[in-house]
Amino acid sequence: MKSRLINSLGSPIQFLLLLAALLAPLNIAQANTQANTQANTLGEDTLTAIEKLYTHNGFSADFNQVSELAALEITETASGKAWFNHPGKMRWLYLSPQRHEIITNGQTLWIHRPDQNQVMRGNAQKFFKAGAGGAFLADIGRMRKNFTMEVKETTDTHISLLLTAKQENPDLVTLLIRVSRTTHEIQQVTTQNTYGDTTSFEFTHIQFKPMEPAIFEFKIPEGYSIIEMD
Repeated sequence: MKSRLINSLGSPIQFLLLLAALLAPLNIAQANTQANTQANTLGEDTLTAIEKLYTHNGFSADFNQVSELAALEITETASGKAWFNHPGKMRWLYLSPQRHEIITNGQTLWIHRPDQNQVMRGNAQKFFKAGAGGAFLADIGRMRKNFTMEVKETTDTHISLLLTAKQENPDLVTLLIRVSRTTHEIQQVTTQNTYGDTTSFEFTHIQFKPMEPAIFEFKIPEGYSIIEMD
């Protein structure tokens, strides 16, 4: 009986090879499940560390920006300095290629163009809804509330998280953030809208410190034209 069973399966070596082949998919599935669990845990731990670092601290940074308009195949670059504070307060000072500012106290939005003696004014919550325009940096809680998270890349120095909007929003479909594994500072952010346009911000010289409320206010100079944005 024993010899007939072995003969039906071939040699002992063939039997072991067959057994290994049958077990391989199971081992791979188990390894993938374990890897996914570890990645999810790492991602959650990273989000928690980011929230702890950013939620109760104002910060400033130098930035380089690259914007790509997919349909027109246009790439634009800019650089400057930015300040952030919770909840929803930002000031972006663009120094290149043209000097201008984007300022909000969380309620009112001002776009200051000194070369044109012009200020555009509007409702900040309308324009920065769901974290568009880098607004999530001034309200880090938006990440966990408004996005699902997936770990895209891990290295010895950083982790990249892909955040996908839970609700449809043409201005912001995904956020890809690169985070330092040692300091948990957000080094790079890439946003993508529903048209495939992307905007990447790379942050350097990040400093966490108290922010004066006046940084996020703007007094329109006399003689400036004011354009109200709907």
